[in-house]
Amino acid sequence: MKQSPYITIFLISVLFLAGCKKNYVISDRQRILFQYEYINNSRGEQHFGFLIDNTGNVLTYNNPVAWNFPDKDMKLSSVHADENIEGCTNTGKIIPPQELSKFSGYIENIASSKVSALKNSDTDAGTTQFICYLYSESNGEYKGTVIKMEGDHTCENLNFYSKKVTSWMKEISDNISIR
Repeated sequence: MKQSPYITIFLISVLFLAGCKKNYVISDRQRILFQYEYINNSRGEQHFGFLIDNTGNVLTYNNPVAWNFPDKDMKLSSVHADENIEGCTNTGKIIPPQELSKFSGYIENIASSKVSALKNSDTDAGTTQFICYLYSESNGEYKGTVIKMEGDHTCENLNFYSKKVTSWMKEISDNISIR
């Protein structure tokens, strides 16, 4: 029995689309996409980093007086996220829209992937975290996902895009003044 070329084309299309990455659509209400954070309590209180908002602004913070950390499940209310944003300083650096769209397109894939086991790797080095956020309009919460953690403790998201996002965020960190 001869197979129709339309069925073959259809099956190839389905297989191709199944292998494509998911496209994450940013909600108009989602203000925070990425966070780079360094904390070291062994050398005095050191807490600094940056946020990247939904319009590409790079916002820094350095030992903020009030800061809302995500809970044990990495959740943060939109009210707390807004308070954190208000405590930041705008660097004037803006991620170009195409670049922001590219990297924010990886968020859902990274968020749906596993993270390696946490390992103790150093002492008194502090911890640097690279985090991305999904936002739920239904409950107004951000759900953070660790992309990578370095320093006293290390772990890494096992998603293919994690290394790309980490390198990108390190490059941003190298080109702004955080401290």
